[in-house]
Amino acid sequence: MTADDVRESATALARQALGLPELAHARTVAAYVSVGSEPGTLALLDALRARGARVLLPALLPDNDLDWGAYGGESSLTRVRHGAKMALFEPSGPLLGPDAVTEADVVLLPGLAVDARGMRLGRGGGSYDRVLARLDRAGARPALVVLLYDTEVVARVPSEPHDRPVHAVVTPSGVRRFG
Repeated sequence: MTADDVRESATALARQALGLPELAHARTVAAYVSVGSEPGTLALLDALRARGARVLLPALLPDNDLDWGAYGGESSLTRVRHGAKMALFEPSGPLLGPDAVTEADVVLLPGLAVDARGMRLGRGGGSYDRVLARLDRAGARPALVVLLYDTEVVARVPSEPHDRPVHAVVTPSGVRRFG
């Protein structure tokens, strides 16, 4: 994809996501800052903040778990390299602890693909598996939404017994909900 394609996709993705009733009424949204070839998220994060939502972003811990901090705009981010892993943009302010995600009304998840069952294929580090398990233990039931390109919605991805389906996938061309 060209730089223009990536920009246009990010704008379309934000427009589609902002149409979700779950995000329209969310007080707190746990999200992430896209990196590399992931669909762009900054326009969406800024729009959520403009609506008055509190946006939480992850900070990767040494054990691959996630801590959370508040997003205060692009200037509130810092680029952090985690060993040989790719650099991530993380909140530069105070961290709120791994349990802060349990306050979210919506959790926006990254992924490589989602299938027709709503099963998400992650990058394999287990960070978001830990987040989803933490939500379950806390009895929290936020809407789980994956942000992807259209070509990343596929017939089937591998899954394991601990995996749980998401509620929806948002792509630049639309929203698909799962039972």
